[in-house]
Amino acid sequence: MKGLLYSLMFLTAVAVAAPAQAQSPSGTLAKIRDAGEIRLGHRDVSVPFSYLDGNQKPVGFAMDLCALIVDAVKDELKLPALQTKLQPIQLSTQIPLIENGTIDIVCGPATNTLERQKVVAFSDTIFVSSIRAVVRKDAPIKTFEDLKDKPVALTTGSTSITLLLTRGQEKNFAVKQVLSPDHAASFLALTTGRSDAFVMDDILLAGLIANSQAPDNWRIIDDSLRTEPYGLIIRKGDPEFKALVDKTLVAMMKSGRFAELYAKWFTKPIPPRNVNLNFPMPAPLKEAVANPNDNGV
Repeated sequence: MKGLLYSLMFLTAVAVAAPAQAQSPSGTLAKIRDAGEIRLGHRDVSVPFSYLDGNQKPVGFAMDLCALIVDAVKDELKLPALQTKLQPIQLSTQIPLIENGTIDIVCGPATNTLERQKVVAFSDTIFVSSIRAVVRKDAPIKTFEDLKDKPVALTTGSTSITLLLTRGQEKNFAVKQVLSPDHAASFLALTTGRSDAFVMDDILLAGLIANSQAPDNWRIIDDSLRTEPYGLIIRKGDPEFKALVDKTLVAMMKSGRFAELYAKWFTKPIPPRNVNLNFPMPAPLKEAVANPNDNGV
């Protein structure tokens, strides 16, 4: 009888302890709790997602989304004094810095591809872009085939490189690649005459044009290599943190807060020069907001 009583007491203790153990954060949330800080990776020139304003402060649509995610993390961990550390990143370093734990989330434009999903995870879609090219307004370039044998600016680590190579193989043409470490340098290669085009996501091209010295000198061609979904990059194999990120984004989408932030950065004057990108929410993004998902390409 005494043995049975001890057994019941043991099972009761396990049953009581199990929920408490299940509620203890793990993975990224545990890392954030133990460090007392969350580390956000930000870009410097990815207008209007993540870039530096006139005071060299990181701002943008993705930064605003991440700020609300940070608030959700504070609530989840019950750490209202949780610190935020900002880490500058480039397109070529964002995934390695997520993998090695330097940053906890990438607050910037990142195409959700099946290849990248092998090493990192993505939040639900926050934007949908098309891969196109910016050229001089008077240039006789209307399609990617018109870039045959011409110097073309590309940003190291971007999906544009592979997509342009694939189109070239399909249509039997090749370009002379002019590689740069970031989008600003790639656009500079175009504006200084070192390339005849810069291939990148249309919204990023629109931002570079709007903030250039002579916006009327440039145009984006209609031809597109692919439509691509953007997501916030987080560590792979961490369902707890991903669930919190996605829950926060979905709540914004359902409440209308997401649409408000989109309008703030894409259809109204933005710092540092109060330029309006005039980029209404595209139909594919409206669909992603209505039906949140993390589908890659």
